[in-house]
Amino acid sequence: IHYTVLATEPFYTFAIPIKTEEYEPETGNGLSCRLEFTYTAKYPDESLLISITEQENFEDGDEKLKAHLIEQMNENLGMVMVFTLVSTAQEWLNVQWDKIKLKREENAALKLKEEEEAERKRFEGTRVTVESFLNWKEMFDEEMGYTKRKELTDREGKKLTGRELFMTDKTLDQSDLKFLDDGNFFLYNYLTFILKDTDVMLCNFNQIGDAVKVDESLFQNLDDLDLDDDEDDPDYDPNISDDSA
Repeated sequence: IHYTVLATEPFYTFAIPIKTEEYEPETGNGLSCRLEFTYTAKYPDESLLISITEQENFEDGDEKLKAHLIEQMNENLGMVMVFTLVSTAQEWLNVQWDKIKLKREENAALKLKEEEEAERKRFEGTRVTVESFLNWKEMFDEEMGYTKRKELTDREGKKLTGRELFMTDKTLDQSDLKFLDDGNFFLYNYLTFILKDTDVMLCNFNQIGDAVKVDESLFQNLDDLDLDDDEDDPDYDPNISDDSA
């Protein structure tokens, strides 16, 4: 026990500081105080004089602690009791600090619950409908400037019609004209008509850029194809169409 002698006359007076294990003056945690004892002429057959100073974080003052120590002195008259009184005071501080911590935790939990309840009521206070949401969105867009920006974007980015595109871009017809000028368009339709009933793929049109190229190697063996004329068929009747058959 660390103590400090405060006086020696007429009797010894000394001070002993005590605190809880969690005491931290910077954070406000824990309890602490200083016990001051003064001997009397008939000590230990009579009680010591006790005072409590430098209390830290005491919620109800030091009256309860002092009353508790006086009760302990009366139970220990006739015996050296300073060590017993210091131990009793230390235990009392620990018990009181546990009660204070529990009370703080309960208050914090209650405050959090009240805040959550208030937040829940705030969201439930007004039911959102389609109409109210659309009204809110319109005002929100107006405040954020979305409406004006959208109108400006619509005017600047309006899509042109086909005629407008043609009139503004004269190159749009070049690919079609080139396709027709090269004769590929007529060749393609002729071959499709002549060979539509065969299982042989005769042409492979690969589009490269704006032009269409024909694989000429596919037409080398056209003379070897056996394309029968309908008139050579003994059952052929020109008056009967394929659809009626």
